[in-house]
Amino acid sequence: MTAPADQRRLDNARTALAHIHDVLRLEFAFELWDGKPVPANTPPDALRLVIAEPTALPRLLRRPKLPTLIDLYVTGAIDVRGGTLFDLAARRPDLKREDVRQRLDKTLLFRTLAPLALDFSALAKPRQSAADAGKAATRGQGSARKDIEFHYDVSNRFYGLFLDPEMVYSCAYFTDWSNDIATAQHDKLEMICRKLRLKPGDRFLDVGCGWGALVCHAAEHHGVTAHGVTLSSEQLALAKERIAARGLADRVTVELKDFRALTGSFDKIASIGMFEHVGIANHETYFRAIRRLLSERGLYLHHAITRRGRSSEAAFRKKRPEYAAMTRYVFPGAELDHIGMTAKNLESFGFEVHDVEGWREHYGRTTELWARRLIERRDEAVAEVGEARYRSWVLYLTGVSLAFQRGTLQIFQTLASKRSKGPSGLPPSRADLYR
Repeated sequence: MTAPADQRRLDNARTALAHIHDVLRLEFAFELWDGKPVPANTPPDALRLVIAEPTALPRLLRRPKLPTLIDLYVTGAIDVRGGTLFDLAARRPDLKREDVRQRLDKTLLFRTLAPLALDFSALAKPRQSAADAGKAATRGQGSARKDIEFHYDVSNRFYGLFLDPEMVYSCAYFTDWSNDIATAQHDKLEMICRKLRLKPGDRFLDVGCGWGALVCHAAEHHGVTAHGVTLSSEQLALAKERIAARGLADRVTVELKDFRALTGSFDKIASIGMFEHVGIANHETYFRAIRRLLSERGLYLHHAITRRGRSSEAAFRKKRPEYAAMTRYVFPGAELDHIGMTAKNLESFGFEVHDVEGWREHYGRTTELWARRLIERRDEAVAEVGEARYRSWVLYLTGVSLAFQRGTLQIFQTLASKRSKGPSGLPPSRADLYR
């Protein structure tokens, strides 16, 4: 039997949500913590936003911010049933904030929601917060090892649940949007090698080599001698296993090392999904290091996520709430530039820019496939990392995918050479890249 106080909460919540649903003509339903839907005639398999705990609405009403929503989702206080977060995002009302305010009955909402906002029983500490599930190790350190380990050393088995068999954790390349993730990642590795014009005998460096897919592909298919570096001990261990299993130990090496400590000379260098960890304050150090390591007339492929440029650098430095949340909960130390900043830095620190290609839609598709694959293997993921961390990753991958699909985030591959007088050595056409 429901206690009188809880029944009042249910009645108030049901009245408010029914009004919101009807006035905004929502294409999804609600479900309250008693298991009953709003509207009452909602089919059991319909898409619905679940308010699973009575404390969820009071917490959200007191602090209607993105971190609150993240905490509520990660801890299971709110959930999505009858579909995914992608489905919920697709059916959100296409209304401006002012239109919403004008349509809603403010008196009704105040009468029903004010008692919930003042419900002090909701002040109890939640059983776990999103920050507990993924607390940032440092801020702005720029490739700090503990930041990298926080994100990448979740466990190799966890990443294996949603990545392709080669364990490529960066934007795939879709020659056809219907391609599966394994095909698209193979095509991405091959495209990188083509852009760098890899050939037998080249000395190739992969900065941020992950689990070694690119260095292995480059050695097997293009005859190079490859070296990779990572700051993740989990990645290093598996990369070494894979190199040995493929009989590449005489041509491929990997080590746990910061890019600043690298020595030697390389004909071709790739940085694929690593630059986001460097930090804007460390850009000069990074590009000077890459130039130092690159041989004369050498080629460098810079593959990195960016944000849209703004009217001023001050405006650009202001972080949108979803970007700040990403760096707080899942991707500590990450900091994104814009493509203009990338090109300026390359030119400022001794490179000539040759090609810039946008892959925004490719990463939107990649991260969507990752999210859906992880959702399909929910039970295995929860057994590996726990419910809260699983939910935080589903939210992260879904949010990033939507950001790329909507253009909030961008990603570019930029090919540059070490600047010198005379010919660059590149062919007059790029037609061979897309054969």
